[in-house]
Amino acid sequence: MPLPPPTDGAAAQLVFPSDFLWGAATSAYQIEGATKEDGRTPSIWDTFCRTPGKVLGGESGDHAADHYHRYREDVALLARLGLGAYRFSVSWPRVQPTGRGPAAQRGLDFYRRLTDELLAVGIQPVVSLYHWDLPQELEDQGGWPARDTAERFGDYAALVAEALGDRIGLWATLNEPWCAAFLGYGSGVHAPGRTDPGDALRAAHHLNLGHGLALSALRAALPATAQAAICLNLHQIRPLTDAPADLEAARRIDAVGNRIFTDPILHGRYPDDLLLDTADLVDWDTLIHPGDEQTIGAPIDLLGLNYYTPTLVSGTASDGPGAEGSRRADGHGGGEHSPWPGADQVLFHQPPGTTTQMGWAVDPSGLYELITDVSRAHPGLPLLITENGAAFEDQPTPTGEIHDPQRIAYLHGHLAAVHRAIADGAAVRGYFTWSLLDNFEWSYGYSKRFGLVHVDYPTQRRTPKASAAWYATAARRHAIDPL
Repeated sequence: MPLPPPTDGAAAQLVFPSDFLWGAATSAYQIEGATKEDGRTPSIWDTFCRTPGKVLGGESGDHAADHYHRYREDVALLARLGLGAYRFSVSWPRVQPTGRGPAAQRGLDFYRRLTDELLAVGIQPVVSLYHWDLPQELEDQGGWPARDTAERFGDYAALVAEALGDRIGLWATLNEPWCAAFLGYGSGVHAPGRTDPGDALRAAHHLNLGHGLALSALRAALPATAQAAICLNLHQIRPLTDAPADLEAARRIDAVGNRIFTDPILHGRYPDDLLLDTADLVDWDTLIHPGDEQTIGAPIDLLGLNYYTPTLVSGTASDGPGAEGSRRADGHGGGEHSPWPGADQVLFHQPPGTTTQMGWAVDPSGLYELITDVSRAHPGLPLLITENGAAFEDQPTPTGEIHDPQRIAYLHGHLAAVHRAIADGAAVRGYFTWSLLDNFEWSYGYSKRFGLVHVDYPTQRRTPKASAAWYATAARRHAIDPL
């Protein structure tokens, strides 16, 4: 997908390929609300939100952005922005309330209506089957550390594919399985809030296996033209210095942060160094059944990359930049327990530069490096940027407008990084900003706003921010101005 030459009238612009896909993304629990309607049963996040001290302000996704009732309004917003695609997730407990057995047709009907609404205005629906809302009944039976959950996920994928396969051509099995495994079962800062490093590793394997089983179900149910992907939040890791201890720290984080997923998914086997690093935490020979790695390693059509900020690590205390390193300052909630089994002695450092409201460093070069690193390791693999965005303190003016120049600068810089990667030969097919709407931001409750569209939660009034107009212009022109 080469970049077209600039036209005379736009010589200074960074022009994207004509078939580049411009989109926005959301997830079910963060925006839908209606958590008790039409047969939906609790997910692990419903339970987690009701556990004292787990979510800021005791908030939950019970109402969120009320997308379940306002989806037509939200699709109209997408159409006004002129976006070509919308990535949303399906709520597992809405579609299959107990995590097993037949589908709940009222739940599927919502996604049928949403998909039809998108198609009617020319927007490509892109579905993620899992964005962290495991049915609570499956968690009660062991959750992702239990092998049965992977098998149930394959069955669930088949139900959704059968219902929506005639309408949707681009599917993702999992979104950010690293977070589901290591924040949910390692550090405990995400649902279900468990803190066992061995369970976190078992969850990672079963998420991988669930991906493979879901991929098989999708292939069986979907037309040959449909494409299947997985969305990974790969960590762009930088050692603090070239010292051996820092290089070793980066290797360990790469093993348990990245290659625990990319190696089995793209190469059909787990990396030897990961197995060695974590041998005292889990019996891999027992955990990995014969045929598992073959199932996990079935070919995907695209790889989704989610990126927000780079990861800076060291192996020992340092007097250099970022010497305030911590074993908790890793951008993942600062819990009491490490989300890095086999690497929990690694120190994390704040990268230099400006930060978002999340405290994450703004560094578009990390996205460029991530894309090019993945492209070099997997030549020709089509890529999608499936999440990229920033939270800032967006305050409406007295006249109701929301000016968010920091978000515009963030989007501009990261899209320029994508453009540069494409110019250098990376097969990036599209970009989805996170997020379309302000939403429930997990353990941060409603305190962080990532949306292009401001949501006033008491009234559910939607107001496009200045960044929405900027992004709409970029999508319409297939171009941005140079840095």
